Amino acid sequence: MQIFSRLGGLRRKLVGLIALFLLMLIGAGLYLQSITSANMTLSTPEIIIEVEKGATLTRVISQLGQKGLIQHPRLVLWYARLTGKAHNIKSGEYAITPTTSTQQFLHDLSVGKVVLYGVTFVEGWTFQQMLDEMTAQPQIMHTLQGQSPAKIMEQLGLAGLHPEGRFFPDTYRYQRNTSDHEILLTAYQVMIGILQKEWAARDGGLPYHEPYDALIMASIVEKETGLAAERPEIAGVFVRRLQQRMRLQSDPTTIYGMGASFDGNLRRKDLERDNPYNTYRRFGLPPTPIACPGREAIHAALHPDDSENLYFVARGDGSHQFSANLEAHNEAVIHYQLKGHRRPFSSFQDKHTNR
Repeated sequence: MQIFSRLGGLRRKLVGLIALFLLMLIGAGLYLQSITSANMTLSTPEIIIEVEKGATLTRVISQLGQKGLIQHPRLVLWYARLTGKAHNIKSGEYAITPTTSTQQFLHDLSVGKVVLYGVTFVEGWTFQQMLDEMTAQPQIMHTLQGQSPAKIMEQLGLAGLHPEGRFFPDTYRYQRNTSDHEILLTAYQVMIGILQKEWAARDGGLPYHEPYDALIMASIVEKETGLAAERPEIAGVFVRRLQQRMRLQSDPTTIYGMGASFDGNLRRKDLERDNPYNTYRRFGLPPTPIACPGREAIHAALHPDDSENLYFVARGDGSHQFSANLEAHNEAVIHYQLKGHRRPFSSFQDKHTNR
């Protein structure tokens, strides 16, 4: 009986020690929780911390402790190890604000929630404008500066392709030191995907031989109007002109063909001067796109309106007046362009060359 009594006493002591140990663990956990749930100490609205490739969490936490951003760095490391956040931290830039807790920062490190920048390619921009926009952003790694468009396309694995219109206009998010090469390749792949999807759902009877023809048309539509509602109408005019073998007579294509010589004023002599993009002089589509079209312009090129309009003229407020015949178009020109004054205004009187 005495032996059993002793065993019972030992059991009670053991249970008590275990309970005490558990209480100590709980207390330690609560203490670590209180430390890591506290916001980091900042004297500015935001700071950016760069975690280099190969850096350990020990090194990162030590640096933050030296900067005074976190308290008790060793305890923070213990917490990270206990919670499994001490391994496989992701390199990159991380934003810390006065509301960022140590827990949140550790989570961001483990999932790679890095600072992202954005470069925006605007609908209707040329390839050169895209390059210029990337050059202006210091966070991008510039690998293509000073190279010709042909050389750039070669580096992208697209040798022999003309770059104009091949890159989808959008905002692309990237982290610091992403190369311009990577951004362009992403924009190219997005354009390919959108064009293929739109081409597969195109209307029947269109005067295009391949998706690239639709891309060229979409670029013209993009430059001709900034009004989304007008894009199918603009596309319809040009599609019917192609079908009836009429010249497109698009100012934007002619201006594109003039290059740096265009001074902002399109003159009659410019319309008479031949070049591959002067659709006042040449039939059919120009040889390449003239800008980067957006999704709506691509859709319009493949789903033009079914009216009988063959002409349009700017009203002066950003919109256009559409006409089905030359007589009505000339009246619209007199009304909107010549302020009601009837005088000769076109150097092309043939109905197949007069827009």
